[in-house]
Amino acid sequence: GCYSPHCSQHTINFIKMKTAVVFTALLASAAAFAPAPQGRPSTAVQETFFNKVFGMDLFAPNPEVNTYGARDKKNLKVGKIGDSSYVPSGLTAAEYNKVREQEAAKKAANYKKNVAKAGKFLDYTDFYTKRGTDKNENWFKSVTRGHDMAKTKYDWSGTNDAKGYDGKK
Repeated sequence: GCYSPHCSQHTINFIKMKTAVVFTALLASAAAFAPAPQGRPSTAVQETFFNKVFGMDLFAPNPEVNTYGARDKKNLKVGKIGDSSYVPSGLTAAEYNKVREQEAAKKAANYKKNVAKAGKFLDYTDFYTKRGTDKNENWFKSVTRGHDMAKTKYDWSGTNDAKGYDGKK
């Protein structure tokens, strides 16, 4: 400290403050290198919010609910027409119900037809061996250049003598 009569109170306070700062810094650095307190580790499972949300299996109650073709297994039906329901002008409620049931049957038949087509595809190996390899390139010299052409329902050739669509593959 400064005990001479030339030291002012301000200088003494400044020295005390420096000493306190140095002491605090030494204490903090010593605490940083001290070993962590040893306690018994927790055995509780700590599930994070992310794991909880993204780990949910929404299809667990019914895993088949979202497979292709599962619409037939669901209880989907056209609603009943009540007293306050909309009925187009010119139709009675019974006529409108008949139209709606026909539309629902048509929609169900179309869905069933598409479900029957599901999972059917051409095997690439079969296509490649039928087309041939690159040794002679006969496939490249053909009109279709190795492509399989799809049959269409209509004649797009512009001639009247072309074979019409017969519904077969």
